[in-house]
Amino acid sequence: MGSVPADVTPAPGPRPAARPSSFPQLVTRLAGLVLRPTPESMRGLALAAVIANAVIMSTGEAVRLSKSGLGCPDWPNCTTRSLVAAGASGQTTLNTWIEFGNRLLNFPLVAIAGLVFIAAWQYRPPGSTRRRKDLVLLAAALPGGVVAQAVVGGIVVLTKLNPAWVAVHFLLSTAILGAAVVLHVRCGEGAGPATPVVRRDLRIMGGALIPVVALMFAAGTVVTGTGPLAGNAAAPRFHLPFVGVTQFHADIGWLMGGLSCALILGLTVSGAPRRAVRRGWLFGGLILAQGAIGYAQYFSGLPAGLVWVHVTVAVVIWIVTIRLFLALRDRGPIEPVPSAAPAEAPTAAEVPAAAEVPAAGAARSARVPGA
Repeated sequence: MGSVPADVTPAPGPRPAARPSSFPQLVTRLAGLVLRPTPESMRGLALAAVIANAVIMSTGEAVRLSKSGLGCPDWPNCTTRSLVAAGASGQTTLNTWIEFGNRLLNFPLVAIAGLVFIAAWQYRPPGSTRRRKDLVLLAAALPGGVVAQAVVGGIVVLTKLNPAWVAVHFLLSTAILGAAVVLHVRCGEGAGPATPVVRRDLRIMGGALIPVVALMFAAGTVVTGTGPLAGNAAAPRFHLPFVGVTQFHADIGWLMGGLSCALILGLTVSGAPRRAVRRGWLFGGLILAQGAIGYAQYFSGLPAGLVWVHVTVAVVIWIVTIRLFLALRDRGPIEPVPSAAPAEAPTAAEVPAAAEVPAAGAARSARVPGA
């Protein structure tokens, strides 16, 4: 009769440690990205700054086009009696909340700018113990620009949307966005000197596009300050002929179109790097679309929705313009981490010599008993 098998159930092991909650994990990971940044995390943070600044420019235009520019008629409070959105004389509740909501978007913008600067300060390229000064300076422009924007934004409100200060406000946003775009590109390349990758005439045309697009933006702010979409019916206006300033704005657009055609053709036939050619075609397509939108909004009586699309596409054009220019030169890749040198294998002459040492020792030990 067979014996009953013993119980072989294994004893319960120690319980697995409880997994930490997702929020502490998120905070720890974010702290690591900022305090111990890698090239990838630096590019990610810089991209977040690009997106945040582009979004705040588009939402700012939505405030103006919805006639909510004085939804919060005071600064830094929303009204003289309330820090947050509250009823203001002559403003609807919707206008007040649109303007106040746009002000709230500045908090994540400030947070992103601060994190980018801290990360740039902490960043050390692979294999180096030194900071990248170019990244630190570009990153410092982001929180510095946000502070300047807060001051200029307060002046805009307190002057009841003076068109000159509105123009400064928008152009300052353009400069901050430009710094963020350059930072994002520089985070993905080395710190070596810039080496041209296209002909000199093409570099000149690519460089000329930047001031021309900037002039286009400045002319656009004059059109805005002269036209009917001021952000509030009581806002002061530029006393300029609207048709004249609009025509000047369109003439700059035609200049941009001509430069882009020449640059695209030159890049294509000269064998330029594919990245530069692709960005050239993207720029040309955006200019073509922007021209169509611009004429459509003008001849349809400036509908607010179409004007918002026009300004948003202009923001994208600014980003592509800078990236196109930076694609015409190269600074080399990020320096790789130097790998440890492999241990050298002993040569044929060294192997016998090494083997003789224990053999000699064994011979001496063998003579001890007979001594």
